[in-house]
Amino acid sequence: MNIMSFLLYCVVVTFTPGPSNIVILATVNQNGFKHALKFISGSSLAFVLLIAASVTVNRELLTRMPVLLAGLRIAGSLFILYLAYKILRMDVSRSAAKQATSFMSGFCMQFLNPKVVLFTVTVIPIYVMPYYTSGFVLSAFVALVSLIGILAYLTWAVFGKLLKTLLQKYQKATNIILASSLVYSAVMVSGIVELAKG
Repeated sequence: MNIMSFLLYCVVVTFTPGPSNIVILATVNQNGFKHALKFISGSSLAFVLLIAASVTVNRELLTRMPVLLAGLRIAGSLFILYLAYKILRMDVSRSAAKQATSFMSGFCMQFLNPKVVLFTVTVIPIYVMPYYTSGFVLSAFVALVSLIGILAYLTWAVFGKLLKTLLQKYQKATNIILASSLVYSAVMVSGIVELAKG
């Protein structure tokens, strides 16, 4: 097993901008670090469950991946667009912003986020299971990947807190940029680009 390749894959996928990370940044900006922890808690729990599920049912999921992926793309794109709308309106409706970034919102988003689902379904089966079959070792890798994911979410929240003054100074522009990033994510997740290329 190439541990460096494994760790690099985990860090790149979890720390790079994605729908969850963008929502965390926007939540810290609008409602503070403490409120963002609710969203992070929901996202983290779902992340851990997805990784654990991939270990136990990976072969079944991989054989059905084309069907699952199509459904995830549609549902995920719609949910991401909903979050983009909520972020765009954050300065108008503070209560709506809090609603969009609840524990349940973070939890559900992970199951609808193809980036997270594909990562969790592939990371352990591809990098670990060909080399290790022990339940203890597999559990240790599930814990390691979960820790990396949770650290990524917390990192985005910390940077959101550090940049809060700057982000609030340019509130409308920040909301537009964050919402646009989510719209871009939704388009990329939807599969429209691949269909257009033919």
